[in-house]
Amino acid sequence: MKSYDEKHIKNIVLLGSHGSGKTTLAETMLYEAGLLTRRGRVEDGTTVSDHSAQERERGYSTQCACLHTEWRNYKINIIDTPGLDEFSAETVPAIQVADTCILVLNARQGVEVGTELVWEHVQPAEKPVILAINQLDHPGADFDATLAQARDLLGPAVTVMQYPLEQGEGFHRIIDLLRMTMYVFKDEGSKPEKQPIPEAERERADRLHKELVEKAAENDERLMEHYFDKGELDEDEMSQGLRAGMMQRSCYPVFCLSALRNMGSGRLMGFIDNVAPSAMDMPPACSDAGGEVLCASSGPAVVYVFKTATEAHTGRVNYFKVMRGELREGQELVNAETGTVERIGQLFIPEGKERKPVDRLVAGDIGTVIKLKDAATGSTLHAKGSGVRLPAIAFPAPRLQRTMRAADTKEEEKLHSALLEIQQEDPSIQLRYNRETGERVIGIMGEIHLGMVEWKLANRYKLEVETGSPKVAYRETIRKPAAAMHRHKKQTGGSGQFAEVHLRIEPWHEGMPAPAGLPVRHTEQVDLPTGGKLVFLNCITGGVIDNRFMPSILKGVMEKMEQGPLTGSPARDIRVAVHDGKMHTVDSNDISFRIAGLMAFREAFNQADPLLMEPIHEVVVRVPEDLLGDVMTDLQGRRSIILGIDGTGRVQTIKAQVPAAELDRYSTRLRSLTQGRGTHTEVFLEYRPVPAELQQRLVQDHQRQEVPA
Repeated sequence: MKSYDEKHIKNIVLLGSHGSGKTTLAETMLYEAGLLTRRGRVEDGTTVSDHSAQERERGYSTQCACLHTEWRNYKINIIDTPGLDEFSAETVPAIQVADTCILVLNARQGVEVGTELVWEHVQPAEKPVILAINQLDHPGADFDATLAQARDLLGPAVTVMQYPLEQGEGFHRIIDLLRMTMYVFKDEGSKPEKQPIPEAERERADRLHKELVEKAAENDERLMEHYFDKGELDEDEMSQGLRAGMMQRSCYPVFCLSALRNMGSGRLMGFIDNVAPSAMDMPPACSDAGGEVLCASSGPAVVYVFKTATEAHTGRVNYFKVMRGELREGQELVNAETGTVERIGQLFIPEGKERKPVDRLVAGDIGTVIKLKDAATGSTLHAKGSGVRLPAIAFPAPRLQRTMRAADTKEEEKLHSALLEIQQEDPSIQLRYNRETGERVIGIMGEIHLGMVEWKLANRYKLEVETGSPKVAYRETIRKPAAAMHRHKKQTGGSGQFAEVHLRIEPWHEGMPAPAGLPVRHTEQVDLPTGGKLVFLNCITGGVIDNRFMPSILKGVMEKMEQGPLTGSPARDIRVAVHDGKMHTVDSNDISFRIAGLMAFREAFNQADPLLMEPIHEVVVRVPEDLLGDVMTDLQGRRSIILGIDGTGRVQTIKAQVPAAELDRYSTRLRSLTQGRGTHTEVFLEYRPVPAELQQRLVQDHQRQEVPA
């Protein structure tokens, strides 16, 4: 491959809902450019993009694939992304390194929930966008409806560049409004014949062409003056105005496609080549420190790692974009996250599962390198002394929590190491150990995402795992004051054990006054690791309990708060005042007062109208309008509080507050209810009281578990 400078490199990312045809389009673009002599098929697992064993087995993309092609003196790097939102950890970084986003829409489904979710990732990145309305040869295709839905979602920036003369099985002609010509395709697609626009279409084409000219002119004052003077712009002037509009995000050009039959892909590639901004045209990247990283071959090298993969016989493979400078084999760069020095081995450009070695890569280009020590997704590598660090990637929060353990307990350590390696590839996976329940919990985006993790564990690491539902993190507290005392006395010959503790407990809240009638000698406020507080008051007078025993009483109270009296869940937000007691000069010791404090607190707690509290999550559900009723009915059966419903086009957004206990595997249920078209997000909101009948059942279940078999 010939060398390209930063002016002649275009980086595009293919985005869209599952089934919109991104992988087929990528395959067709490679074929159209002559890099392939025969196009593969997604159904057969023969495409360049879907190259992993897992993707061939499942029949859809689970990771982004990096490809490249050459088109009329430009190099186009293509990143094909998964359509399922469960794999957004692959999509988000790809958007970060792309210069133009190609949003592929399915002409028979229009704007789907998945399209909206992708758009939410695109908007913060502020990248130029091209819309490719695909599958116009499908019997159910509707260009006008899809265009209207796109405008509902993206706004007036949606700009028609082409429209189909017919749709469905007879689709083979496209009116191009930039060149004011008609492209006529044969049944097998490929290179079209150019013909004049039919007279019957002339009025519509002229009207849309005028709108296109005005859209191009409004982005540049000089072009606007020229347009007023001549009443027209030539193709070069329009291209200049459209590029400015794309950069300002005031213009989202719309193209017509049948990627499967190779109709329209060549014209799209020509537009990318002639009009879409190059890496050098894009605004400079911003570093964490607020400085600019200009895309230029001059200056100290800066490299951004946007994807990490592990291959069976190769090990770790890092995919990166050269943000500034030039990269050569043997070069040493500093990892901004760890401070370690990474030596760059042989450089490659990616071509799906294949890699082609190259001598160098310049600013704006995308490449791969193997066996770096510490580099992972999101890492910035920079030349020594430059100190540049690019912002971390913000991945969406997991929507499904599952416990995971090795089927063979002897392989727990191996499982832990394997999960850490998988997490390096996919940072959207969250791993945590719940000390309350003793469970390893893995946070993923859904059941399909979980299946991907299990597949890797089984096939790459030869590990069999068991998954389950995490225990709900309940909390216990009290609703009214109560008092209790406990005398601990034990005599076994020689020194015995003796302690007597009198205490008063009450619900605690910020700013509450000191307890009436008790002299507070010392206050200790403990921020509990599980949330909430314990306020411990020393109200002892007359020396009935030595100060040296107060920490032991506090330790006993804390011990019982860690495993509350109701269900063994942590207690919170309680004030404890120790106001009286007795001790023995010989038999009193720390363990005696710890036991007495624990027992007195437990007795007082049970008299203080104890309350079990459950975590409440704020849930946002997006569903197609025609499935709203089924989803609402399901939510109402989960003790939900519906806060509101907002409509956007054909997609409805439900906002609700739902107990965490009712959300176990909710993403799976939602996918079943909506045939995969619905999605949700959830975040912890607060703790609220459990209904009385549920509290009674949970307490009884806990008591049965505590009774020895």
